Amino acid sequence: QVQLVESGGGLVQPGGSLRLSCAAAGFAFEYYAIGWFRQAPGKEREGVSCISYSDGSTYYADSVKGRFTMSRDNAKNTVSLQMNSLKPEDTAVYYCAIPRYGCFSEYDYWGQGTQVTVSS
Repeated sequence: QVQLVESGGGLVQPGGSLRLSCAAAGFAFEYYAIGWFRQAPGKEREGVSCISYSDGSTYYADSVKGRFTMSRDNAKNTVSLQMNSLKPEDTAVYYCAIPRYGCFSEYDYWGQGTQVTVSS
């Protein structure tokens, strides 16, 4: 069955960096876009970034553009999210997910999430 497992979350000071990973299994990874989402307490889930399967094009929310970088390794069935210059408002549970079609379609499968806390 489809599995998505996030890792790499933790506690970091403002201005610091973290690298999240999402390990995928159970589907033809190389033919699917993958997205990252986050949800902070009391807030709605928001899209953070997405990477296409065809040419590796990436898309970012305005709030993270220039600070976050998403990449994929089709040989290892993983995607990563490098997060730099972290801010307290980046605190959230981060999820990777598989869209039904491309990055801007509905998302059908989700990981369990990894907590990111940015605090001094």
